[in-house]
Amino acid sequence: MKTLVVYYSQSGNAQWMAERISSALSADMLRLVPKKAYPEKGIRKYFFGGGSAVIKETPELEPYKVDLEQYGQIVFVTPVWAGTVTPPLRTFIQEENLDGKHFAFAACSLGGSPEKTFSALRSLLGVTGDVPTLWLVEPKRKQKPENEKAIEEFCGKLWRKKIGNKDV
Repeated sequence: MKTLVVYYSQSGNAQWMAERISSALSADMLRLVPKKAYPEKGIRKYFFGGGSAVIKETPELEPYKVDLEQYGQIVFVTPVWAGTVTPPLRTFIQEENLDGKHFAFAACSLGGSPEKTFSALRSLLGVTGDVPTLWLVEPKRKQKPENEKAIEEFCGKLWRKKIGNKDV
């Protein structure tokens, strides 16, 4: 079964995570880009990004090509914005048919807990029960062996289908 890593990243932390998860799983990646970029610096970054997340905005995304039929598992990677999922991921989840897929969630933040973000993802996807999760604090800036180990352990928990001796 093929895995797709879907992510949105503004400061590079989520991209750092997505790249490592994708590499560990030999998975494809899909970067979501909103047509209207969020401010990247200062108070405007938090005001507009956080506000957009709080009101559950679904921004229009730049076009992307992905055949979701070929993927049995999707790993969502997101920064935590105002305690919830980023608007570009919300748009993707609401616009795509993700029925029958296995999911996993990875989040990064400056601190605090990602539980509300994971709960929002579960709710958006209609998921009940356990979902593998990973949370790292500023992983791009604070690179350390513990982060690599946490990613390895997270990837080890994901659903895999065996054909012979090979994971697919």
